[in-house]
Amino acid sequence: MRIFASPSRYIQGENALFENVRYMLELGSRPLLLCDTLVLELVGERFISYLTCYGMRVFHTAFKGEASENEIKRVVALAEEHQADMIIGLGGGKTIDSAKAIADILGLPVTIAPTIASTDAPTSALSVIYTDEGAFEKYIFYAKNPDLVLVDSTVIAAAPKRLLASGIADGLATWVEARAVQRANGTTMLGKGQSLAAIAIAKQCEQTLFADGLEAIKSCEQQVVTPALENVIEANTLLSGLGFESAGLAAAHAIHNGFTALTGDIHHLTHGEKVAYGTLVQLFLEECPPEELNRYIQFYQALGMPTTLAELHLENAHYDDLLRVGQQATVEGETIHQMPFTISAEDIAQAILAVDRYVKNLDQSLS
Repeated sequence: MRIFASPSRYIQGENALFENVRYMLELGSRPLLLCDTLVLELVGERFISYLTCYGMRVFHTAFKGEASENEIKRVVALAEEHQADMIIGLGGGKTIDSAKAIADILGLPVTIAPTIASTDAPTSALSVIYTDEGAFEKYIFYAKNPDLVLVDSTVIAAAPKRLLASGIADGLATWVEARAVQRANGTTMLGKGQSLAAIAIAKQCEQTLFADGLEAIKSCEQQVVTPALENVIEANTLLSGLGFESAGLAAAHAIHNGFTALTGDIHHLTHGEKVAYGTLVQLFLEECPPEELNRYIQFYQALGMPTTLAELHLENAHYDDLLRVGQQATVEGETIHQMPFTISAEDIAQAILAVDRYVKNLDQSLS
């Protein structure tokens, strides 16, 4: 059986947050708005004023920074207290994942409004849950995708280019993982087979990011909305989101989750930065042709993504540390088990080291 999942409505463009209230009014009039204090200052206060002009009674609570069960429970209680009839998640991936979880618990519609294009969380019917300390804990799956996704290109163009680059790196894992699941005849995040639509979307995601990624970064540096930037925002958010959910995840994201078992400066890296290295590890495990591996490495380097252990802040890591990454990445239920061959914790530790050595040798040969 094949399943394809998507949000009910996805709207992207300049000023999308301030021209689409009619779609929100179809969902509710007493929203709880979840966003952190920085996002509130940058765009949240203006967004609240806009919604208030149309008769909405908005209650804001500050996101505390971690998509954890304790944070979700805290906001659920506030939403009940204020009799919210809709949840709005405004911000980055962890804010968005928390908003989806809160809406699901309460049985309320949810509007997702990403302020960065760094993850594919906005469109999916799942959340990644962490401990209060930031270690990966589990996935939570929902019966439906978000009711409305509003992607304001003007807001995203003003965000740091590092976050856009991180989203490109996260998006580039979409096709790499989808084709691995395809080869294994595996199952997707929905627990069923891949659809042709999802495979096509995952492949288009990769093509778009390689074609427009560097030009979009230049647009972000200038804080201007261009066709290249619009294409990359859509690839990072919609194509990657639909692709990973309905075509499946494999080793790259499992290795990202494995990195959360470590402590130290690696936690200063973004989701996409860690996924980038995880993608290289997956490609290495697959013994992909050098031409393809080099293409990814050189593109990641152009984006400023980590391609060595030093850039992951793991230059002093012991083998036992890398083995812990492998052990976390191969726990029961992890997506690495959708790969077309069995991978052990030791395989991952060795591949992490192998990528580091390969990149250093490649850099020397090109210099």
